Amino acid sequence: MEHKILFFDTETTGNEEKDRLIQVAYKIGEKTGNELFKPEIPISFESMAVHHITTKMVADKPEFKYSKMFDELHKMAHDPNIIFVAHNAPFDLAMFKKEGLIPEKYICTLKVSRFLDTEEKISSYRLQYLRYFLGIEIEAVAHDALGDVLVLEKLFERLFSKIQKEENLSWNETIEKMIEITEKPLLMKRINFGKHKGKTVEEIAKIDSGYLKWLLDEKLKAPTGEEDWIYTLEYYLKK
Repeated sequence: MEHKILFFDTETTGNEEKDRLIQVAYKIGEKTGNELFKPEIPISFESMAVHHITTKMVADKPEFKYSKMFDELHKMAHDPNIIFVAHNAPFDLAMFKKEGLIPEKYICTLKVSRFLDTEEKISSYRLQYLRYFLGIEIEAVAHDALGDVLVLEKLFERLFSKIQKEENLSWNETIEKMIEITEKPLLMKRINFGKHKGKTVEEIAKIDSGYLKWLLDEKLKAPTGEEDWIYTLEYYLKK
């Protein structure tokens, strides 16, 4: 039996531990869901400037954990045949976890994109950057949960096809490979920010290990979504 793929995305009050989701969109087969929810805390103005969802827009909405969508997703999250797919999945899954929703299996397309870019041709792995870098032509509003889901689906198809062709795998085998890539820590190669922008992590470890120690401390302050960087920095600092 082939796995079923559920593409999903969230919009939130912000990016910190205290923040909560305010929009969830998903697509499984031809079925889509897209709703706003009232959060437990205020929406930050920084977040409003990105997704344009205001406090007034969610004032009369239900809380996610009491919604019909929650019940639908909770049921699918415990179906071993349904694979949840998101871009930078640890962030969205952390938001789900705060609501008591924990999918059993998932794929992170950001992680898979980075894994497949062995020649480091891509300077950013943000969803919208990959959309244009890969020439994905689709009508979808950026930073809207459903718009991002539609782009995500097309990106997933590109990644899936590349892995399946290169390794000559069946449909299910390709899915399992993508799950394996998602679950394993990935050793980052190069830093594309800060004073050492463009240098390899290995090179920086030899000339400025103090910078890597500082960077590790910064990543540990908000570790969600930074697992690969934390793994990489700890790896090179112990060498």
